[in-house]
Amino acid sequence: MNRRLPLLITILLFGYAFLYIPIVSLIVYSFNESRLVTVWGGFSTKWYGELLNNGPLLSAAWLSVRIAALTATLAVILGTLAALALVRFRRFRGRGSLEVMVTAPLVMPEVIIGLSLLLLFVAMETVIGWPAGRGMTTIVIAHTTFAMAYVTVVVQSRLAHMDLSLEEAALDLGARPIKVFFAITLPIIAPSLIAGWLLAFTLSLDDLVVASFVSGPGSTTLPMVVYSSVRLGVSPEINALATIIVGLVTLAVLIAGWVLWRQEKRNQLDAH
Repeated sequence: MNRRLPLLITILLFGYAFLYIPIVSLIVYSFNESRLVTVWGGFSTKWYGELLNNGPLLSAAWLSVRIAALTATLAVILGTLAALALVRFRRFRGRGSLEVMVTAPLVMPEVIIGLSLLLLFVAMETVIGWPAGRGMTTIVIAHTTFAMAYVTVVVQSRLAHMDLSLEEAALDLGARPIKVFFAITLPIIAPSLIAGWLLAFTLSLDDLVVASFVSGPGSTTLPMVVYSSVRLGVSPEINALATIIVGLVTLAVLIAGWVLWRQEKRNQLDAH
């Protein structure tokens, strides 16, 4: 084992370098004076100023954040309900169909998801007149469709290992099921809900393929703008925006980690 340890450490370091060196390079070149992203021309923050004057890029970023936040919230609500149904009700009519519908988006190619939803929206608009065109609403529905599958898996794993004696004790003491859920179940599964929300937010913010199918004029998301810009050459403004996003995501992860740490400490104190 000791002989293999240096090799394992080398492989681990190589893997982390492969993942994070491009991100570090992107952050460094966001402060580059030169417009050429591969040539260092000195330290400068002018591209952050240029970013503030880039209306279409900022509009796309704000739209993506709104879509991701709404998608994550809906995905957590629907995913939690689906997880509760699958864990707490072992036998009911349609359980097999529900399991298939929950797991299908996890393995289905994004091209198929985007194309099928596009055909669905076109057919619905023809039959009932809604949604009227494609825009933010259709993107949110599409993103929620596949994001809730990931949330369901996360919450389901937490519910499956939950101690039911706490809920049973509360019910024996006369608490109603709805109060038991909000007072006992919800705080216990809160870490999984936070993890599911962050996962759904990231999936929605990062999506390009599905959004390309279900978006319309005036609903261009940030990945679509970045992709179209990169095809013509990488702009330092993209690096500046990516740096800001990396900073915000890092802050969100640190806050979520702190919340989970406090929750774990609280559970340990309650156990003692």
